Amino acid sequence: MSSDYYRRQVQSHQQEIARLQHDKGREAERVADYQKRSNNASASASRASSMSSAQSYLRDAQRYSEQAANAQKNVANVEDKIAREYSRLADAQKNLAREEEREADARQREAERRSREHEQQMRNISSTLTDHDALHRHTLSAIEKLSQLPERITVVFMAANPLDQAQLRLDEEARAITEMIRKSEHRDAVNLVSCWAVRPLDVLQALNEHHPRIVHFSGHGSDQDEIVFQDNNGVTKLVSKEAIVQTMAAASGEIRLVFFNTCYSRNQAEAVVKHVQAAIGMKTSIGDNAARVFAAQFYSAIGFGLSVKRAFEQAKAALMLEGIPEQDTPELFVADGVDSEQLILVKPPNT
Repeated sequence: MSSDYYRRQVQSHQQEIARLQHDKGREAERVADYQKRSNNASASASRASSMSSAQSYLRDAQRYSEQAANAQKNVANVEDKIAREYSRLADAQKNLAREEEREADARQREAERRSREHEQQMRNISSTLTDHDALHRHTLSAIEKLSQLPERITVVFMAANPLDQAQLRLDEEARAITEMIRKSEHRDAVNLVSCWAVRPLDVLQALNEHHPRIVHFSGHGSDQDEIVFQDNNGVTKLVSKEAIVQTMAAASGEIRLVFFNTCYSRNQAEAVVKHVQAAIGMKTSIGDNAARVFAAQFYSAIGFGLSVKRAFEQAKAALMLEGIPEQDTPELFVADGVDSEQLILVKPPNT
């Protein structure tokens, strides 16, 4: 069972305890009410002017007393149920703690496995570079690619948060990206342009106006391969995968990467690499916090001059370091013939 299952069990037991406590309170009120009625009837019997009236009051007092006793039994029964529910809650909390510890161990083992794989990759690279001529050719190729990069790239951050959708913290995502770029080595080589409350036609306007190397979509996505923009009234306007792909194709001359930081955007990313070198999409829904952490670290690595592949892997590592179990949600796609390990978007100054 997953920790989510046990967490739901804990919540269920807590809710049941709250309901039983309410029932107990209601029964306790009935006990007090019947006892009060019994006492009043007894008092009335002592003041009765005739024997028949006194006997009638005493019968009422007896009946109320019996009802109070029955209500008191109900209180005791509810208390027994509460005690059993607390015992179940304790068991569920133990199971939850044990499962959370197991999942944490699993994440640690996965991180160690990835670390070993990375170390093996580095050893393989070192072995390959022992050949001097290959190293020389590789170095010349890298210099040539860097010389072809622009001195400064533009990232267009397009955000839509329609009023009729669950509100996302897109401003925090933009702020986190800005902050991480500012702290990167080649901060002056990356220009982030933010476009808010984006409507469909705003996309073409932004592409024509800013000539971006990276296009970043932030906000909602649907499981029907649609991106959620907004209309003139600020409510949802859905745009199909085909429309987005056509838009990128029409402006792909300078675009190198499209980043879909939206839910269910894997298919858009896979389709758009027919027209651009690389794209990132999400295979399922992604949490607000995960989207922010992943994007911020990705652009930080880009700002340090790392390749798209390295930046993508570092962004996944950031999710793991933050304990956010969504590192397998983002996916990287590249066009045929493109090596994401060699795809570098930022040219360091004076290169």
